Amino acid sequence: MKKFISILIVLLTIIACSTTSQNIASTDTTPIKKGNDTVRIANDSLEYEVIIIDNGFTNWLASRAYPRNYYSLQYLENKNYLYVTEWNNRVLQPQRYNPNLYEISINYRPDIHYGYEVNYLIYNYMIYFQNTYKQKLWGYVPSR
Repeated sequence: MKKFISILIVLLTIIACSTTSQNIASTDTTPIKKGNDTVRIANDSLEYEVIIIDNGFTNWLASRAYPRNYYSLQYLENKNYLYVTEWNNRVLQPQRYNPNLYEISINYRPDIHYGYEVNYLIYNYMIYFQNTYKQKLWGYVPSR
């Protein structure tokens, strides 16, 4: 059975914004398919899939995120583990945290090497999410 890491974050806003597409290439994943603020990464050899759907994320990624290779892979993995752990804790507490923001848990395992591109996109989504929705998952959140 395939193991999947799935991030499906659907945050609907009243105003739909359209953004320009940007092709993101990576050496360790298959091509990313984008459309209407959807980022998808799949790697059949590792059997994982990441899908990020959020109005404004692709535009934010293209205009405000630090470039690839700015952070080390170890830095991204460590931050993602902390962010995802807190995210999953909030998914389990819908009475305390907005269930419209924390809809689905993220299956991110630190013992699996997902590669740079996946960790880069997860990390940047977490920064985008925290700044856009005024949330603080863990520690200092860069304001870009």
